[in-house]
Amino acid sequence: MFFIRLFSVFILLNSICMLPANADSFIVSDIKIEGLQRLTDGTVLNYLPIVVGDPVDDNQITYAISELYKTGFFANIKLFRDGNALVVRVVERPSISDVKFSGNSDIDDDALKKALKDIGVTRGQIYNRTLLDKLTLELERVYFSQGKYGVKINTEVTELDQNRVDINITISEGEVALIKHINIVGNDVYDDDVLLDELESGVPSAWAVFSSADEYSKPKLNGDLEKIRSYYLDRGYIKFNIDSTEVSLTPDKQDIYITINVSEGDRYRISSSDLTGQLVVNRQTMRSQILTAPGMYFSRSLMTESQKRLKDQMGRIGYAFSEVKITPVIDDEKKEVALTYHVIPGEKVYVRRINIYGNDSTQDEVYRREMRLMEGSILASDLLDRSKTRIQRLPYIESVDVETVPVSGTNNQVDLNVKVVEKLAGSFNIGAGFSQTQGLLFNVGLTQENLFGTGKRLTIDINTDRANTIYSAAYTNPYYTIDGISRTVSVSFRNRDASEELINNFQTNSGDINITYGLPVSEFNTLTLGYGFSHIKITPSSVNPSLDVIAFLASHDGEDTYNSVTLNSSFTHDTRNRTVFATRGSQQSVSIKTTVPGSDLEYYKVSYLTDKYFGITGETVLLLHSNIAYGDGYGNTSDLPFFERYYAGGIRTVRGFESNSLGPRDPVTNLSVGGNLRVTGGADYIFPIPFVEKPPSSVRLSAFLDIGNVFLNNRPTYDASINETGFQVNQLRSSVGISFVWLSPIGPLRFSYAKTLNDVPGDSLRAFQFSIGSFF
Repeated sequence: MFFIRLFSVFILLNSICMLPANADSFIVSDIKIEGLQRLTDGTVLNYLPIVVGDPVDDNQITYAISELYKTGFFANIKLFRDGNALVVRVVERPSISDVKFSGNSDIDDDALKKALKDIGVTRGQIYNRTLLDKLTLELERVYFSQGKYGVKINTEVTELDQNRVDINITISEGEVALIKHINIVGNDVYDDDVLLDELESGVPSAWAVFSSADEYSKPKLNGDLEKIRSYYLDRGYIKFNIDSTEVSLTPDKQDIYITINVSEGDRYRISSSDLTGQLVVNRQTMRSQILTAPGMYFSRSLMTESQKRLKDQMGRIGYAFSEVKITPVIDDEKKEVALTYHVIPGEKVYVRRINIYGNDSTQDEVYRREMRLMEGSILASDLLDRSKTRIQRLPYIESVDVETVPVSGTNNQVDLNVKVVEKLAGSFNIGAGFSQTQGLLFNVGLTQENLFGTGKRLTIDINTDRANTIYSAAYTNPYYTIDGISRTVSVSFRNRDASEELINNFQTNSGDINITYGLPVSEFNTLTLGYGFSHIKITPSSVNPSLDVIAFLASHDGEDTYNSVTLNSSFTHDTRNRTVFATRGSQQSVSIKTTVPGSDLEYYKVSYLTDKYFGITGETVLLLHSNIAYGDGYGNTSDLPFFERYYAGGIRTVRGFESNSLGPRDPVTNLSVGGNLRVTGGADYIFPIPFVEKPPSSVRLSAFLDIGNVFLNNRPTYDASINETGFQVNQLRSSVGISFVWLSPIGPLRFSYAKTLNDVPGDSLRAFQFSIGSFF
């Protein structure tokens, strides 16, 4: 009992002794905040764990200070009592006003700012000194991934008013570390040379002085590892694995040695390729989309392509969100794999609404009529792709993107958001240029590809050079009828001195008016039909007149003026992705022009043109092209009139030969007289401009092979024997070279350098040829 009383007295005395420690405790009647510059009182109060009316003691004040420091907003914080008010006095950390870079050339500012943003270093963020170390490490990581191990980064902080700072980053990028050797370990089936040929990285040959294959970067190495993996998986090695990759850097940070450890595993054949699930397309059609067949070695690329083809097949009939799940069953004992393609079509999807964005100067109707889908129609994937291509082919479109947006609350409807980026559709040009063939050029032109936002085209041009003066105008309505029939009305007047074009000595004054209709036969085929009236007056040269001109006028009783009614038609199959600088697809065109019987001159002209584009790599394209044209007279006109003949040689037919110089020649003037048959063709290998990261879309560089000539009935070409008249294969001239084309604001600029392959003495050659501002 005594001890209980003693303990009670101890507790009481202890409580009395603690009263002075809590003497400063108080009830908060007000909160005052001092020292803020950017932040608001509300921000501080939001983080402060004390409100008016709370009792406060030392422990709560300590806790409050800790909570405010956690925000990272403050460099210093003090809390004290002023009467019954709680005073919060703070010193804010500065904010980052801007992050500036200097010395960086390989990686631009935007890429570096994006990397820093990922770690919280950006404008408006709170600055503290620990950020500098974090910033430096992140920038080093970015440069190391590009092989720049010698990079040096210096940071400087500049204090500004209003408690802000600028961070100035000076970068010395250094040189890219070069790969000295790549060693592949564990490969028995395929030797190093075979596998290394698949890689983008490596040690270039001695002659490849401009190669960047030996420049190391982590993304490029990761891509190469995937290429090795794909190489094996496409050849049956289904259990192939890359065990490890070692990248060794020499002490001077200049050379890199790479070791890739692989396990090849066994080679597996396909035992079966089964198709299961709900088949919304007949089984035979769906089976035809599967490329993996029993007995062949397993191929991952063929498997994924089969999966894509099955989904595309269902997408064509509206199952846009279909799935194809592949289940491989591996039999390690038999070294076989059984594939099952399980089809889940889902629901048929419909287009609820089509929205056009970005058409600031073009009517919605212009784009909607190019769409092969309508509101309410099924979402057919092939028609969606074709709609995008048709819009992209419009001459006033820079780019187009079609986004498929599911409609909220449904699983079978989408909205199509068509986002276009338009380029200038109209231009008024006053310019001059020079051509080796046509001399000084002058042109005044008005072109509007999108007249008043209707998609109609209007051109008015005046072009002059030493050989021609041309006045022309044309108006095209691409949708003259609602069915897509186009109509073009054109008129032109031309004064021509042919001798200035290095062909027959004669002058003409001519005028033409034509009306042409384009009828879309199918999505890729167009039939054009037209008629017109042609007037021409011929004046033979007063000095060394051409024998052809004299003979022609004599055969028509000296008449020098001719009027003709013309009919023209053509059939074109065009699958190109662009009308200018295409990269895929083809164009084939057959055209016929004839004068109607009873015209002063009766003749016809037939031509066949082909252009075929093959994608070789992601950035290179092979173009194969040919042009065969033939003309002749009929009725009262025995031959094709001399002023309608074809010519070859020069920058647009067979480069390396003087313009219009090929074919038969006049025995008096030694100038080309042209022919009634022209055969030209060739190949262009189109590739990106070296050392330019993003070449402009208006520029094209290519290596070419040209071949061709013109031929005339009953007359040999130049240097052919007297008996070799008409077409002769051995008389085709050819050349190889480099070409550069730029669609500049002043007109098309063409440059070429060619080496002729089979020229003969007397041929007119010109290795370097150019045309600036000339008309086509």
